[in-house]
Amino acid sequence: MDLSALADFNLVATHGGFGRASRASGRPKATLSRHVSALEEQMKVRLIERGGRELRLTPEGAILHARTVDPFDEITQAAAELKAGIGRPRGVLRVSVPHLFAHVSVGRLSAAFCTAYPEIRLDVIAEDRMVDLVSEGYDVVVRFNPRQDDTLVGRKFLSDRLVLVAPPNLPQPRHDGEPAKLRAVVRAGRAEVPLWTIIDASGGVRTYLPQPVLCLSTPFMARDAVLAGAGAALLPHSAVADELASGRLVAWGTAQGPTIDCWVLHASRRLVSPKVGAFVEFLCNYFD
Repeated sequence: MDLSALADFNLVATHGGFGRASRASGRPKATLSRHVSALEEQMKVRLIERGGRELRLTPEGAILHARTVDPFDEITQAAAELKAGIGRPRGVLRVSVPHLFAHVSVGRLSAAFCTAYPEIRLDVIAEDRMVDLVSEGYDVVVRFNPRQDDTLVGRKFLSDRLVLVAPPNLPQPRHDGEPAKLRAVVRAGRAEVPLWTIIDASGGVRTYLPQPVLCLSTPFMARDAVLAGAGAALLPHSAVADELASGRLVAWGTAQGPTIDCWVLHASRRLVSPKVGAFVEFLCNYFD
């Protein structure tokens, strides 16, 4: 079997088309097509259905891709590391992080990491969506409370919590056995806002019925609206820590329920590149 042709087949299958694979790799589209055709001829089986708008693997092509793509990625990574120097963290490291983590921590964290590893160029993208590491070319992702995923492994490095915050001059509603109504700044996109169950400083449980006055899509927008006197909001502590410390906001308690756990994740391959290993270890130590 022609291993270079197999590598080009996996490149095309991973990126979902000859054109996309060509743009991602810089290899000519005609060369990729010729190599895939040669592989099909050699194996005496069609691997890709041609003619449609979207690339579609045949059943045989899907099996070949599933069983060979990870080993080839590992071989390519190992070759690059051998060329660069075994165990030496270097090169471009692409990282996807949520906007909240980006605004609170990434600037200082990135500067410290690049000082510790000057041969790594850190490329951090802030986005609140589920990126695909392999197809989108990321090395690492940071996610809040990630769903279980057999293709990813990683470590929890930070826990946050939701706090009910308000401007100092906003009167705290009295409780008379029923959930207290509260002018609230809430997250946009929710059809219904649930009750807020809060544990106050004395350990007592208080329940609030949010009365939305604003629906905003980011915690920083909500924080600024609360600072301006719009109402109270349930926000991650990391987003309001400075305002609480300065007294510009007050906390009425902590939300009952699980914490917001922050994980650093990478592809679950047998080989982990030095630059990925260095970033994971640095991130976990940074918040230890």
